[in-house]
Amino acid sequence: MTVTRISEKLSVAPQPSIEDIQSLRDKGFETLINNRPDDEESAQPGTEAEAQEAKHCDLSYTFIPVTGGTITEADVRAFQRAVDQSEGPVFAHCKTGTRSLTLYLIGEVLDGRMSADEVVEFGRSRGFDTGAADAWLQKHAERRPQVKGFFDKRTWSVQYVVSDPATSKCAIIDPVLDFDEKAGATATINADAILDYVRKEGLTVEWILDTHPHADHFSAAHYLKEKTGAQTAIGERVVDVQKLWKGIYNWPELATDGSQWDRLFAHGEMFKVGSIDAKVMLSPGHTLASITYVIGDAAFVHDTLFMPDSGTARADFPGGDARVLWKSIQDILALPDETRIFTGHDYQPDGRAPRWESTVAEQKKSNPHLAGVTEEEFVALRTKRDKTLPMPKLILHALQVNIRGGRLPEPEANGKRYLKFPLDALQGAAWE
Repeated sequence: MTVTRISEKLSVAPQPSIEDIQSLRDKGFETLINNRPDDEESAQPGTEAEAQEAKHCDLSYTFIPVTGGTITEADVRAFQRAVDQSEGPVFAHCKTGTRSLTLYLIGEVLDGRMSADEVVEFGRSRGFDTGAADAWLQKHAERRPQVKGFFDKRTWSVQYVVSDPATSKCAIIDPVLDFDEKAGATATINADAILDYVRKEGLTVEWILDTHPHADHFSAAHYLKEKTGAQTAIGERVVDVQKLWKGIYNWPELATDGSQWDRLFAHGEMFKVGSIDAKVMLSPGHTLASITYVIGDAAFVHDTLFMPDSGTARADFPGGDARVLWKSIQDILALPDETRIFTGHDYQPDGRAPRWESTVAEQKKSNPHLAGVTEEEFVALRTKRDKTLPMPKLILHALQVNIRGGRLPEPEANGKRYLKFPLDALQGAAWE
């Protein structure tokens, strides 16, 4: 096994055998990073075997599977975190070591420690062809809009800042207001991290956009509007969701006209983020009000599609419909193949690092709920699976906040805020 030292802390190598992994601790390594997706070839051990052996050898283990054509900034940042958090030297591998080196080089350039012009020669001098890293960086520089994802591990949610490099104007999409259901505590940790990024990058927030009223986290839209003065917006069918949940909550005073937002978008409506054209696609099925924002070459689909290794969203919430969801997905897949797809959750199958960016082409090729699947097969699959899924633990907490644009209940006479929690409101839901 040939090991190539890349930096004081990082070395890369081809696929190790189990015996090679057993020798890593003796060679001074503290962390093993696997950048190789499972099943690339029959002889590779796979992440489960590598993780078990790493644990046996007292090595930290991180799974960040990438292919040459699907590397995203989330992968690069996950790789950097794994290296930075290691207490000692790091051994990273893929099939040949090239993808591991590519992740390192992209991060060095993005953070300004290396010029893009140095990437190819850096690889060549160490026996690697790093043309893919060079091509990634060139494409990244040309992309409009620029997209920064923020992953909330507590709710598995991804929030976005979508910015126009020409004008420094941006939109915030699906921000999370922190909530601990055990303590009944709220906080603005996620939202403040977004604001810190906006300030650091010199951005001006034009829009605070929700794709739908969320069932698994509170929306920070109202908080961010107070901080930035930006317009809030959601799809116009939120009024149908308000009417539905008004009955569930027995909430006669709830306004069901969408007036809690500054703007209600209709299907096909156009707007701008800075100088970048954006349009709205109605994408119901997961909920009545779900929409997709297509901003430049980027589509923000939230719960409609997950990453290709994770399938599609459930359709059993009040107002959901698997057949309607299928049709919404087909509309998204009719976008150009190169369209970037940004999802709103990632549940990290096989314990891999969080990912949230794919493309239309990847979804059509690799998503097991879609590739080679007919409408009838999808509806049957989705219906069967949804019957086994318990409701999100925050659905009854979150909807009463999110159908009001992220506004918490008003304080009562004692100065405290109270959530209203209906019992037996969601009949037939699976139990955990």
